[in-house]
Amino acid sequence: MTNLLLQLNDSQREAVINTEGPVMIIAGAGSGKTRALTYRIAYLLQQGTDPFSILALTFTNKAAREMKARIIKLIGDSNGRNVWMGTFHSVFARILRIEGHHLGYPQNFTIYDSDDSKRLIKGILNDMALDSKVYNPSFVLHRISNAKSNLFSPLDYINNPEIQTADGAAGKPFIGEIFKTYNARLKRSDAMDFDDLLFNTNLLFRDFPEVLYKYQHKFSYILVDEYQDTNHAQYLIIKRMAALFENITVVGDDAQSIYSFRGANIENILNFKRDYNDHKLFRLEQNYRSTKTIVNAANGVIALNKDQIKKTVWTDNEEGMPISLLRATSDGEEGTLVAHSIFGYKMSKQLPNKNFAILYRTNAQSRSLEEALRRQGIPYRIYGGLSFYSRKEVKDLLAYFRLVINPNDEESLLRIINYPIRGIGKTSIERLQVLSNDLDVSIWELISNPSSQITDINRGTINKLSEFATKIKSFIIQLDKMSAFELAKHITNSIGIVAALKEEDTVESISRVENIEELLNAIMEFSEREPEASELGEEGKPARSLGHFMQDVALLTDADKKDEDANADYVSLMTIHAAKGLEFPYVYIVGLEENLFPSIQSLGTRAELEEERRLFYVALTRAEEKVTISYAESRYRWGNLTLCEPSRFIEEINPQLIETPKRSIPGKRHLDNTSLTSETIRKLSGSTSIKNENESSVHFEPSDIDGLQIGMNVEHQKFGRGKIVHMEGAGANRKATVFFNGIGQKQLLLKFARLKIIANNE
Repeated sequence: MTNLLLQLNDSQREAVINTEGPVMIIAGAGSGKTRALTYRIAYLLQQGTDPFSILALTFTNKAAREMKARIIKLIGDSNGRNVWMGTFHSVFARILRIEGHHLGYPQNFTIYDSDDSKRLIKGILNDMALDSKVYNPSFVLHRISNAKSNLFSPLDYINNPEIQTADGAAGKPFIGEIFKTYNARLKRSDAMDFDDLLFNTNLLFRDFPEVLYKYQHKFSYILVDEYQDTNHAQYLIIKRMAALFENITVVGDDAQSIYSFRGANIENILNFKRDYNDHKLFRLEQNYRSTKTIVNAANGVIALNKDQIKKTVWTDNEEGMPISLLRATSDGEEGTLVAHSIFGYKMSKQLPNKNFAILYRTNAQSRSLEEALRRQGIPYRIYGGLSFYSRKEVKDLLAYFRLVINPNDEESLLRIINYPIRGIGKTSIERLQVLSNDLDVSIWELISNPSSQITDINRGTINKLSEFATKIKSFIIQLDKMSAFELAKHITNSIGIVAALKEEDTVESISRVENIEELLNAIMEFSEREPEASELGEEGKPARSLGHFMQDVALLTDADKKDEDANADYVSLMTIHAAKGLEFPYVYIVGLEENLFPSIQSLGTRAELEEERRLFYVALTRAEEKVTISYAESRYRWGNLTLCEPSRFIEEINPQLIETPKRSIPGKRHLDNTSLTSETIRKLSGSTSIKNENESSVHFEPSDIDGLQIGMNVEHQKFGRGKIVHMEGAGANRKATVFFNGIGQKQLLLKFARLKIIANNE
C-alpha cells in the first residue's frame, strides 16, 4: 500500500486517499488525471472495498480496459476486473439489458448508431411525403438527439409551445411528428438509439423506485471522468445514483469543456459545490506532457475566461522551443507552409510522420492541407473519416449478426433481405413495409409466417422470403450454443457474402473480402479475451457470445475508433474536437482567423466565445514539444476570395513566447505582423489599377506557361488582370487558380488559358 502511494505526487496522493464523501478533482491538461483515477480505485480495493460496489464512468471503452489492466497490475490480483467500468452508454446499456423489461424491452434489444437512425428517418420522411431537402435527416436526428439529451419525450416536444414556434419559424413544423413516429418504429424494432440509453435509464430510475434503490445500494462509490463533458441526462443519472452514500468523485477540467454542441453542460462541473456543500476540492496542476513554453502560452490564453475554476498549471519540463507563427497569403499557401515545415523537421531531426498532427476548426479546411502533403510526399490520415466498422461490407455482415440477435430489428432486416441477391425485389420489399405499418407488426413477424398474412406478393417471392426466414432461424438456434467467433464464421460461410464479392473480381471487391476477414479476426480476438465478471452471462451459455461482441461494437466511441491503425506512420489530420484526449510531439494549429477560429457562429455571447477559447486551449495542450500556429490573409469561401483578419487568440499568447520567422519558405514573401491595410488589399487584388473584366492590352501576346508561378500578376483576354494564387498538376494537365479583379476565382487549364505575365509596374 505504501509503495502505491509513493508513486504519486503530493496533490495526486491527497486526491487518492480522501475516499469518503463528495470529491472534485480539477485536473489541468497533462497532469495525470487518469493516473489519479486509476490509483484511487486501486487504493479503494486495497482498503477492502468490494469491487462490485465501485462504478467508474470513463471517456472511452479502451480507456476503461487499460485502467482495469493497470489496477490489476497495481494491486496484484484480479479484483480490479470486477469493477463496473466503462462509458456512460456501455454501463447503462448493461443495466438496461437487465432491467429493460420494466420499460417493455427484451434483453436482446438492438442499439442503433447514427447511420441506422438516419436511414430510419429517411424511411419516415418518405412515408410522410416530406422533402428530405427541407427535413435533412442529419438535422432532424440532431433535433431529436438534443431533445432526448434534455429528457424531452416526443409528447413533451410536441406540447412545448416554444419548440413548436421555433420549428414553425424554421419551416420545419413536422419534426415533432417525425420524432413521435421515429420512437414508435424504434420500439417496434426492439431497438434503442444512443440517446435512448441515457433517456431510458433516467426513465427507469424515475418511474421504478425499486430499481433505483437497487443500484443506489449496489454502487457505494461512484467515480466520473471528464465530468465537464456531461449533459443533463448524465448529470441526473449520477445525482440519483449517488444520493444514498454521496461517495461521488468527479474528475475533469472546466478549461477543456468544448462539447456544448453535443449537449455538454459546463455548469455541471462549475456548480458541483452547489450540489454538494461539503465537497472536498483537489487540484492537479503539474503538467507532465508539455514544455514550459507551451504551458505558459496556454495558461495566458485561458486566464482570460471569466467562468472557470481557478488553477495554476505548471511544469518541471524544459523551456522548449518557442511557438512558431506562419503567415500565408492564402489557404493554399498555408497548406504549403505547413507541409514544408513538417518536411523540414522530419529531415533535420529524423522524426517519424506520427510525431506530427495538424488541427483545424472545421473539416472543410483539410483539402488544401491534404493537397500540400501529397505534393510533399508526406503520408497522412484524416481522423473522422470512414472507420472500419462503417465500411459497407462490414456493416452488411454486422446486419446479419444483429438480425440473428434481434429478428425484429427492421433496419438490419431491410439492409440484407436481398443481399447477397436472392430475388426479392424492391416492389415486394415496399409492399412488406406498407403491410408492416398497416398491421403495426415487424416485418420479421410477416415473413416468419408469410403465407397467412401476405396476399399481394407472388408465390415465388413468398417462398424466397420463407427460405430467408428459415436460414435466420437456424442461426438463432445456435446463438446460445456457439461462441461469438464460431457463430460469426458459420453465418459468414452460410450466407455466401464472400463468394458474392469474389465473383465481382475487382480490386475493390478483394479489399472488401479482406475487410470481412479482418472482422472475423476481431471477433476471434474478442472471443479469446477473458470475460469480465460484471458482464452478462448465464450458466451453460458461451461467456463471449455474438451478442456480447455486437454490444461491444455498438458502443465504440469516436475516440475508440481513432485508435484503429494507431501504430501506422501517418501525419494526423483532425478537428480540434476530435483531438481531445490525444497528444503529439509536434502540433500545427491552422486557420487562426477571425470568424473561422473563433467561429463566426460562436461570437454571439461571452459564453460562446469562452468555449472557443477553451477549444484553443485544448489545441495548444495537445503538444508535447512544439506548437506551430498559422493563418491566411485570404481564404476562398463559396468560390469567392475573402480577406481574413488574424485571430484574436494569436494576440492572447504572450508575444515573448512566439517566434516569427523572417522568411516562411524559399520564394515566398514575408508578411509582417501588421493587420491588412488598403495597400495589402490592393496587392491581393493582383494589380496596381482596377480594370473591368473585358479590359485587356491592345497588343496581347500570351507568355510561355513554363514561366508561370504562384504570386505572379497575369492578364487574360476575357477576364482582365489577376493574380495566380494556386497551381497544380503537371504537363498538359497543369492548372492555375487566378483571382481576377471584380470577378473572383477562376481555375484555368494553362495549355488553353493564354495568360500574359505582367510586371508589377504595368
